[in-house]
Amino acid sequence: MCPGESNFTPGEVKNVAAELSSRKDAVVLTGAGISVASGVKPFRGKGGLWEKYDPYEVAHIESFRRNPKKSWEALKEIIEAVGQVDPNSAHLALARMEELGIVRSVITQNVDGLHQAAGSKNVIEFHGNTRRLSCLGCSRGFTFEEVDLDELPPRCPDCHEILRPAAVFFGEAIPHDALVQARSEAENCNAVLVVGTSAVVEPAASLPLIAKRRGVPIIEVNPESSPLTKQADYFLQGNAEDVLSQLLEKLVVYE
Repeated sequence: MCPGESNFTPGEVKNVAAELSSRKDAVVLTGAGISVASGVKPFRGKGGLWEKYDPYEVAHIESFRRNPKKSWEALKEIIEAVGQVDPNSAHLALARMEELGIVRSVITQNVDGLHQAAGSKNVIEFHGNTRRLSCLGCSRGFTFEEVDLDELPPRCPDCHEILRPAAVFFGEAIPHDALVQARSEAENCNAVLVVGTSAVVEPAASLPLIAKRRGVPIIEVNPESSPLTKQADYFLQGNAEDVLSQLLEKLVVYE
């Protein structure tokens, strides 16, 4: 299949829509693939940000502590790039599915905040969010629009300590609350929709399988097959924005 092409039939979309409509309470696991159409560059792979920067020099917590100015030179580019993009039709489709009662939550490995910008209310962020900053001293939070990034590293206007993105650095653990919430969602959902991620990086990779052990169907949406595909009950091969837009159309009919 050539990049950008879809390889699923209307009948397959109809079957998935029927499954989701009858079950409801689906949990969605998303990765970088859902944000590509918004213009967010992936971190890994060809053209990714880690081709330009060594992640262990600029995005490891120890590197940040040793030389925050150097880290911030790369982080500024990432944060400003993310701040200029908007949700695409895939994010909007998931937000609408939440309104319809089909989707109960979105667990995302992304740090771009686009699910919330699209209107999704119940979003669990595994890796935090680069649209927010926090102070290393007083822990006060800021949006990136409130902070002057012309002088690096940026500092808190209250205590003058260095600010950091509210995202998980290499060398840091995923927030405990996010792990607990995500596992609970996997243990209580009626379907799992995996979108734009290969689902190989733990602990996110285990979430669909937790649900699968209860007999819950896995629905995968990806442009190419992944290690998860053999475990999936449905595989809709295509770009997230195309597949989810068509899926939403069918779900609205069922509603």
